[in-house]
Amino acid sequence: MAWAGLFGYKENARSNLDIFPQWLSVLERHVRENVPEGDCSTKVMDKCHLENWHKFLNKIQGLAKFDQIRKVNEFANEQKYILDIENYGLEDYWATPKQFLYNNGDCEDYAITKMMSLNALGFSSSEMKLVVLQDTNLRIPHAVLAVDYQGDTLIMDNQIGEVISHRHIVHYVPIYSVNQTSWWMYLPDSMK
Repeated sequence: MAWAGLFGYKENARSNLDIFPQWLSVLERHVRENVPEGDCSTKVMDKCHLENWHKFLNKIQGLAKFDQIRKVNEFANEQKYILDIENYGLEDYWATPKQFLYNNGDCEDYAITKMMSLNALGFSSSEMKLVVLQDTNLRIPHAVLAVDYQGDTLIMDNQIGEVISHRHIVHYVPIYSVNQTSWWMYLPDSMK
């Protein structure tokens, strides 16, 4: 499976998601909020953007899987980057796709929206992981979406315009990853 060796690190799988209350909260809120509403006649960022998201997903439904991955990455990356402290008055807040499409967001909000978009297109949760990592170039924490695709792990990143293999990224150190059913810790691979 493509997950072994994400960014060259060993994975240690876990199943108790209770230690991730923000993640569980965003999953619950997404289910409640995933209902289009409003009048879409304006181009201003408003309550209609959830309906626009659903229209976008319907438009790309018939594309090949890689094209869907690429289009979802482009769609989410069009949003403006804004820190949680400016957006919500909190140091760290995990937004639902609805909140992200209304308010823009930071790195994990891009990754969450990409994951939920691919879920809506039929990708299973076992094919995806939201990865929290350290960017060693910028020396900051960061989050991306990792997608298992044809024996490789593709990275969907708001800092990189293209969808690329994790093998081509050397400045990310994974800390943990999570999806709807499990989470993983990462350890350096002694075989490197």
